[in-house]
Parts: sequence; C-alpha cells; structure tokens
Amino acid sequence: MLTAVDVRQIYARCSAEFGAQVHAVDGRWDAPTPLPGWTVRDLVRHIVEEERWAPPLFAGETIDDVGDRFAGDLLGDDPVSAFDDAAARALSVVFADGALDRVVHLSFGDHPGSEYALQLAADHLVHAVDLARALSADEAMDAEVVVAVREWFGPMEAVYREIGAIGPRVEVPAGAGAQAELLGMMGRTP
Repeated sequence: MLTAVDVRQIYARCSAEFGAQVHAVDGRWDAPTPLPGWTVRDLVRHIVEEERWAPPLFAGETIDDVGDRFAGDLLGDDPVSAFDDAAARALSVVFADGALDRVVHLSFGDHPGSEYALQLAADHLVHAVDLARALSADEAMDAEVVVAVREWFGPMEAVYREIGAIGPRVEVPAGAGAQAELLGMMGRTP
C-alpha cells in the first residue's frame, strides 16, 4: 500500500513530467494532439482546469459548489504561467497536512484524498505522453512513477473504462515495459 509520502511524491513527479512538456511548447499551442479534436492548448487547459479544481475539492467542496467557476479560458495570453500557477496551487493542497485523508466529493462518488491525488497524477502522466507526442518530443517518462501509477491503475482500469474516461485497451507485446503497458491500459498505442 502506498503511504502519504509516496502518493505526494508520485503526484509531484507526474505534475513535473507534464510541466516539462508545457515548458517545451514554444508557441505550438495550435498543434494537434493524439486526442481527436484537441490542440496542445486544449490539452494544457484540461490539466490546468483539473489543477484549479483540486483546492476546492480537497477543501471539501462538491462539484455543485464549484459549479462553473473554472469555465472558459483559463490560459489567457501566457499559458505557461497559467499552468505554473495552477500546478503550484494543486501541489500545495496535495502536500497540505491531512489532505490525503480527507473525503473528496467527485462526480463519480466520494473518495479519499489519496485516491483523488493518484487520479490526478495518472492524468498528468498520460497527458504528458500525449503532449510529448504532439510536440515530437521524448515521451519517456519517469520510470519509477510509471510503475507506481501502473500498479495503482490496474484495479481501476475497468472503472475508468466503464465511466468513459479511457478508450478500449490496446494490447501490447509481453515484455514491452511498464510505460507501454500503462499506455495500453489507458487506451493509447504505446
């Protein structure tokens, strides 16, 4: 079982992986991503929105409480700074005392803060690969974190597929490695 320190470090390292890709965009905000219909800007906005939701959800607010507070353009004229600010705020709440033990009210039920932090971490990690692919950058991610996210995601895979959060599983050859396995589990071609 993962400890609070483990969960926090996994989250921080996954956020850093995504952040490294954001800092490499270099004006290519309109470039397409592997996600149908999504540009680089759309993908970064998605993660920024998730990070903006983290503080109120960790504070006990519900989806209805937050409402449309984060609707619209969250990136403005400086998407990198918008990401950096949102990432720092989310990281701060994940590292706050007691955050991982709190109940977080998500759209698909109540979960411990530690579970929510891992959900966010996994999304950051897989979208870091999506962003790297959009930018034709190195898509190799932090190997230790990939293994930890894959192990956590294994029991969650069916639930994610059932709620429509991921596409059909992509089979990968035996021995393809943890990142290829995780990507296949999340419906992506390694």
